[in-house]
Amino acid sequence: MPENYIPVRRQHAGKIVSVAIPAAALITGLLVIAQTTRYPRTDDAELVANFIGMAPQVDGPIVTLAVQDNAFIKQGGLLFEIDPRPYEYELQRMQSDQSTLEGQIVDEARRIASQQSAVGAAQANTVSAAANVDRAAAAVNEAEAGVVSAKAEMDRARVELLYTSNNYHRIEPLLALQFVTVDQVDQARTSVTARQQVVDQARSQVVLAEARVLSARAQLEQAKAAMQQSHAQLDQSQHSVLTLEPLTAEREGKAANIRTAQYNLNNCRVYAPFDARVTNLTISQGAYAHTGQQVFTLIDTRVWWVVANFRETQLRHIRPGMHADVYVASHPNARYDGIVDSVGFGVQPDSTLVGRLSSGLPDVQRSLNWVHLATRYPVRVRIQAPETEPFRLSESAVVIMRPDRPEGRR
Repeated sequence: MPENYIPVRRQHAGKIVSVAIPAAALITGLLVIAQTTRYPRTDDAELVANFIGMAPQVDGPIVTLAVQDNAFIKQGGLLFEIDPRPYEYELQRMQSDQSTLEGQIVDEARRIASQQSAVGAAQANTVSAAANVDRAAAAVNEAEAGVVSAKAEMDRARVELLYTSNNYHRIEPLLALQFVTVDQVDQARTSVTARQQVVDQARSQVVLAEARVLSARAQLEQAKAAMQQSHAQLDQSQHSVLTLEPLTAEREGKAANIRTAQYNLNNCRVYAPFDARVTNLTISQGAYAHTGQQVFTLIDTRVWWVVANFRETQLRHIRPGMHADVYVASHPNARYDGIVDSVGFGVQPDSTLVGRLSSGLPDVQRSLNWVHLATRYPVRVRIQAPETEPFRLSESAVVIMRPDRPEGRR
């Protein structure tokens, strides 16, 4: 074997290694770039959750504070209680006002019923007065008919008196000639006297009948006056009848006052609207709470998200419904399953690039940017984890998009 054989072989091996290492590094880099491009990942992410500031809806001192800062509380658990006594008194006062109103309505209803009875009596009096007018008018007609009948009777009596008187004057001269007897003359004279009495009696009947007419007419006028008075009394009683509408219209207002007082009383006790964790508790028992002034914050622990900022060049590989692996800083060895809920479509423009936008023309910055950085857009990833998982709001996280997997293999 030549002496220079081993060095030559070592030289060939060195050349192969020197070529293979960069090639392997290049291939590995390309594979990593392809993998990270197709399945993007970012460590520019943090945990978020819905949270609300708990503020009382009524004023008053806090008599019970049932939670502690950073404590977990289940839905429906008591958070704090405000002194309910002023609101209980207000509710009782409103209920008393409503009872007073109902009593006024009952009394007014009775008064109206009495007034309506008076209206009924006035109507009956009016009907009776109208009947009296009709009866008086009939009496007038009857009396006038009696006058006519009496005058007719008097006329008939006068005719008979005239006949008997003429007959007497005709036979009386015949007595001297003895053509008639004395008895016949006496009978004729007696007949005249009798007929005169009948005429006088008929005249008296006429006077009596005319007096009856005057009396009947007077009664008719009296009945008409009574009927007018009864009509006036009926109108007066009808106008004096009250109505319940002004009082019944107050019912809804009183009921609304009671509902408002009950609402305020119920709001003296504040309960957790959902499973949550208490934070930023800066108040203690005995403090005076004001309406709308927050006393602490509740973090909704039912659903957690990771807001991950991805470069705009990576967004075409991300779509809602994709799964992702989520790692949080407090549990770096725990992998959580996440589902993309949404991909952002807008961020605040960079003032160093587009200038300050105003109502006029854009204020363009005269500066030269040698390196152009890709804009990052937020992607909201919902974490599939139980509510008892001890996540913290704004905790750092890492999100790695992963390929879709068939159902049942996630």
